[in-house]
Amino acid sequence: MRITEVRVHGVADRGPEAILDRPIVVRVAGDANAGFYRPRPGFGDPTGPGGVTLEAYRWGPLAGGRARRTLLLVLLLPFMLANIAVWMLPAAGREGAANRALCRLLAATLTAMYVLSLVGVSLDLVAWQCAAYDRCVEARRWVSWLAGVPVGARLAILAIVPIAGIAVLWRLSARSWQLPEDARGIAQGVGADRLDEPAFWDTRALLRRLRSLHVGIALGTLDVALLLPVAGHDRSPIGYALLAVDAALLAVALAALCRPFVEQRGTGPGGEIIVNSVRLAAIGLTALALAYALMPRPSWRAQETLPGSEEMLSALFVAQLVLVTVLGVRAAVQGRRPSIRPHIMVLGLGAPVLATVAVGMAVAYSAAVNFLLAGYLDRGSEPTLARPLPPGAPPLWPPAAFRWVILGISLALPVVALLALAGGRLGRTRRLRAAEELVRQEFPEVPRVPPERVRAARQAIVRSWLSDRLGAPLLTTYAALVLLTLGAAGLSPWYGGPGQLALKLGGPKLGLPTAFVTDLGTFLIVWLAVVLVVIGLRGPRSPAGRMIAVLWELATFWPRATHPLAPPCYAERVVPDLNRRIRTLIAEGDGVILAAQSHGSVLAAATVLQLPPDRLRRLALLTYVTPLTRLYARIFPAYVNERQLHEVGERIGWRWINLWRRTDPIGGPVFPGASPVYPAGRVDRRVRDPRGLLIPPTDTVPPAVKGHRFEPDDDFHAAITELSARLRAAG
Repeated sequence: MRITEVRVHGVADRGPEAILDRPIVVRVAGDANAGFYRPRPGFGDPTGPGGVTLEAYRWGPLAGGRARRTLLLVLLLPFMLANIAVWMLPAAGREGAANRALCRLLAATLTAMYVLSLVGVSLDLVAWQCAAYDRCVEARRWVSWLAGVPVGARLAILAIVPIAGIAVLWRLSARSWQLPEDARGIAQGVGADRLDEPAFWDTRALLRRLRSLHVGIALGTLDVALLLPVAGHDRSPIGYALLAVDAALLAVALAALCRPFVEQRGTGPGGEIIVNSVRLAAIGLTALALAYALMPRPSWRAQETLPGSEEMLSALFVAQLVLVTVLGVRAAVQGRRPSIRPHIMVLGLGAPVLATVAVGMAVAYSAAVNFLLAGYLDRGSEPTLARPLPPGAPPLWPPAAFRWVILGISLALPVVALLALAGGRLGRTRRLRAAEELVRQEFPEVPRVPPERVRAARQAIVRSWLSDRLGAPLLTTYAALVLLTLGAAGLSPWYGGPGQLALKLGGPKLGLPTAFVTDLGTFLIVWLAVVLVVIGLRGPRSPAGRMIAVLWELATFWPRATHPLAPPCYAERVVPDLNRRIRTLIAEGDGVILAAQSHGSVLAAATVLQLPPDRLRRLALLTYVTPLTRLYARIFPAYVNERQLHEVGERIGWRWINLWRRTDPIGGPVFPGASPVYPAGRVDRRVRDPRGLLIPPTDTVPPAVKGHRFEPDDDFHAAITELSARLRAAG
């Protein structure tokens, strides 16, 4: 039997040459985004251990280059986190339908926040506040022309900024890596709650409906922000009627997000009519709102902040707080059931915690943008508790709710950083002793080794434990602080910003430090975004860069199911590609060893679950440094769990070897604790890392600690040789 070894890389895509360890390769299938490569004939040995034919599948370009991935990670992080949250729910299918609806409503609030941040920049700060003051428009051509335009017309003209932002949302949410030929399933969208469902990766119908409903919600939010000041000034039945119709439209759009037909594949004409009607009605209402704002009316002067902006933000924050609380209660109830055992969050609270983090990031970004623009427009005349406004200076105050957000985030970030530092130190001595004991068991040559090398191996093991210990507590703490911040911001219309409240309660001694911390928070958030960009551009060369890369691959593995502006899912192209290629090779008479690294092993497992039974008899699986159990089964228990992993092994006759290291902070065994008397207990094989502590006779330096890195070595080649023999023995 001819055997082809198909290698699938993980996060660090170093190109097909590095994957195959051959200098010159040629693409034999696929395209530049996702292709299969083999050594070019005549340029190196085309075979590997056991005489297998080498082939590499490179899918890295689907995730984007380093710069593109970093930019999208920073800009789309809230939407991406909201999309991950729905896959972290402790139950899938009909049992989790209500929780998925709550996640979609939370995603809708992020769209509303996105629009309100643009409204705050264009309508509130520029059209309403800045254009009303000579000092703000002086010597600024780009805004001075607005001073002579009526207030209603100014608002209508500057509404083009959020409309353009909504158009970008519509355009970006249409991106997809899926090929038209892959839409072959008959199951129900996200309701296809098993990875072996043919339609699991085909969510185009769901995405199309989400796009329409989110555009309707975005335009409806803009219309309310535009109509509130104009209708409040006119006190006209026309304005109030438009507001009532717009509120009804938003209610219909939100109700549609909660209905099961949104995520179903075949909804019938009724559901499609509702979705399309929401989008078209929103476009028509926006045109009417703009026309109403442009109508001639008696002269009136803009004062203070945009009417209704404070109330809209506060209502949005309260809605987010209520939705997260309800989602947390429901997830906790489901997480306590014996049949559902999510490991990473206590009581299965992973989804509400991550949704809260997404909300916090979205609100922080919006607040930072508004305060930065206000600081630029006011020419240094921003009022403080210690300095009143000079004569004729514009107030340029963003809504007070944003000040509570800035204060809360500026306090939450240092608290989480201190907890991370303390968590790393707490129990460190005990962990070092445990790690040293493991090193002594693993390496009998320890008494003859310099202490520095023993320390390096010990530290690598300790670092690999930190990801399990600190992730959940830090996220939970941050989420709790964000919820408190949302509650305080929701009450801001009654008692103003934190500085004003502190001044009333404690006078200048309390008010001045509070105002200073609030102002400092803006720069903290901006610098956080800058740090994320720098780390992302450096790539996986640093530990922080590797964690960002892992976060990106973890997030974009799952289809978009709650927010259409999340980055497109690479697995919707990768899994069908691997499926087609393996079926082709086996049809030609080859046996196939699917050798997958890191996140590639998750793609490989999903591919095995999608393959037809007649192709599985000639398939074997080799995984290494895999996060299947350590990350995916803990974070996404409804979709990757012990039952699904056993099914992967059973489908391929347990021709499966998994190599793992103690020093790996991400990967680990697939079936920890399984008895060797069962097939699952013979899958995992721990390899020593480093290979040794002494300098080998043929080398000049001791072996390095690899951790999560992979290079084809003796253990890998031995596993390939064994799987080749098992495939040939099975015939």
